[in-house]
Amino acid sequence: MSNTTADFGAALGLLLRSYAEIVGPKLKDFPQGERGYHTLCEVLQGTPPSQAALAARLGIDRTMMTYLIDDLVSAGLVERQPNPADRRQRQIVATSRGRDAVAALCDQVTEAEQATLGGLDERERVVFRRLLEKAAGVGSMHTAEACAIVNEALEV
Repeated sequence: MSNTTADFGAALGLLLRSYAEIVGPKLKDFPQGERGYHTLCEVLQGTPPSQAALAARLGIDRTMMTYLIDDLVSAGLVERQPNPADRRQRQIVATSRGRDAVAALCDQVTEAEQATLGGLDERERVVFRRLLEKAAGVGSMHTAEACAIVNEALEV
C-alpha cells in the first residue's frame, strides 16, 4: 500500500467523522438520523422510488431499508403507494409533512456541510462536490438547489 492510498483513506475518514459530528446533532430527532434524512431527500428527488431502488442507490441493506422506511412511515414523513406502472411494486412517496421536515432542516444541513468543507474556498467546494459525486457514481442528494426546490414546492 502506498502512502498516497493510506493518506486518501485517512482524509476521507476524517472528513466523514467531521461531517457526522457537525450534522449528527442537527438530525438527532429525525427518524434514523442522517440515514433517514438522506433517504427522504432521495425520495424527494423526482420519480417516487421503490424500497429496493432506494436501498441500491444509498447502499443500504434491503432488510435495513424496510425498517428505515417503516420508521419514516410511522413518523408520517413518507407513504408506501402502489406503483401505477407495476402493481407488484410500491413506491415511496414523501408526504407534505416529510417535505416540511426536509425544508426545515435544509439550511442546517447545508451549514454543516459548509463547516465540514471550511478549509476550502467556495470555488473549491463546488469542484470538490462535483468530483466526489462523480467518483461515487451518484448525483447530488442534498444541495442548496435541492433545498430551494423543496421550498418552492411548498409555496405552491
